[in-house]
Amino acid sequence: MNVPGWFADSSHWTGPDGVPAQIGHHLVYTLLALGISLVIAVPLGMFVGYTGRGGGLVVGSANALRALPTLGALVLLFLLISSSVSGQAVYLIPTTAVLVLLGVPPILAGTYAGIQNADSGAVGAARAMGYTRAQILMRVQLPCALPLMLSGIRSATLQIVSTATVAAYVGLQGLGRFILDGRAEADFTKMTAGALLVAVLAIAFEVLFALLGRFTISPGLRRSEASATRSRPSPAIPVAAPGT
Repeated sequence: MNVPGWFADSSHWTGPDGVPAQIGHHLVYTLLALGISLVIAVPLGMFVGYTGRGGGLVVGSANALRALPTLGALVLLFLLISSSVSGQAVYLIPTTAVLVLLGVPPILAGTYAGIQNADSGAVGAARAMGYTRAQILMRVQLPCALPLMLSGIRSATLQIVSTATVAAYVGLQGLGRFILDGRAEADFTKMTAGALLVAVLAIAFEVLFALLGRFTISPGLRRSEASATRSRPSPAIPVAAPGT
């Protein structure tokens, strides 16, 4: 395999099937699914964390969705809507739906946990100052929940980016085309290049979220989180008794 040579070939960087165009398609699927996941999961997580109702249902649903077989769900949804939807929508709808099912659980869990675990001292102080429940949620609990919320959004984004390659299985464009077409052509260099492009895109999002956390999370919360991590006891290492 000559992967550097594949990337050095200018023909792979131009036209509708070139790397920039396929990255653009991949980003469209990713950002569309992430946006829908945020619209669903953030308000629902805030409601559950704020009211304390349905926490068990949230955890159970999140675990069930994480165990969903992505490719099987994609094919099933495609078959279900193919008779009633036409055009590109017949491919885009099931792909987006499957990616949303992957994106919702970590965002939902992160938002719910963040609201539930907001600093009780800060909440109590706000209540003593006469804040309403809505003001406590928006001005105290939500800022305190931001680290866990961003962690959930980051996890969802990475899952969606890595799984958006399944769009190629229903005929859509994206980085999955290099992997799927490479497999069909027995071109392992092309497959490897496609996998590397997905990995680089995931790393780029990882760096972006690290910078976003640095600029949006207050230094006090970052210090508290770091202190909590350092003060956590190390797991005990079992030592075998002599003669065993």
